[in-house]
Amino acid sequence: MSTRPWIVDDDLWALIEPLLPPWPERAPGPRPVETTGILYVLHNDIAWQLLPLELGFGSGQTCWRRLERWQQAGVFDQPHRILLAELNAAGRLDWSRACVDGSHIRAKKGVPTPVDRRKTGSKHHLICDGRGTPLKVITTAANVNDVTQILVLVDGIPPVVGCPGRPRIRPEALLGDKGYDSNPNRDELRKRRILSVISRKGAPNIKGLGKLRYVVEQTFALLHHFKRLAVRWERRTELHDAFVSLACSLICWRRLKKARS
Repeated sequence: MSTRPWIVDDDLWALIEPLLPPWPERAPGPRPVETTGILYVLHNDIAWQLLPLELGFGSGQTCWRRLERWQQAGVFDQPHRILLAELNAAGRLDWSRACVDGSHIRAKKGVPTPVDRRKTGSKHHLICDGRGTPLKVITTAANVNDVTQILVLVDGIPPVVGCPGRPRIRPEALLGDKGYDSNPNRDELRKRRILSVISRKGAPNIKGLGKLRYVVEQTFALLHHFKRLAVRWERRTELHDAFVSLACSLICWRRLKKARS
């Protein structure tokens, strides 16, 4: 891996640049040519005002406003969808099964959860394919039960093109631990033609399930390797989600590069 992972590959920048909204004519500061400042914060988890000016990122306030503007324009979700399509076309997505899980992240002092201001921290809810490629990530308060997010994750998978026929939006099976045990959810998954492979509370674990679900833990490790996501700084959930989408895109990009090599 590059010693400067915040530097955008030329091929990846060629994908991102057309998605950026037009730069306002009267906007202060120079026109941005890269996302290096935002990526530097994503990788290094520093306050915006501590961005090293000698690296040519511009001020932290400028990069923060850029993050906000691009998130409002939907810029960060689009590369993730495009890269999922590229992986699908290359046969690198495993739709035979998907895995779900949740992971708690702590927050900087003074950053509340979205619904409970008495407790700090948040939770990432993730669904990935059978190879561990992130399909959808949701950020909630730390006190949100995993079982309440399973259908939100499934229905949140974006339509993935890249192969002949209709866009793919459903895995064939969904794997989860006992925290997702719910008969109503099983019924809803059945309506969506998805086989639920979820251990029941009070019963022995499904044999071999752990060996199939390890990929979701691996994906969380990759996601939280981006230090900005291991600890929540942003008070506004949409700005934190911008970093999450960007991290998912980078994970997909690395896998696509490996598939092409």
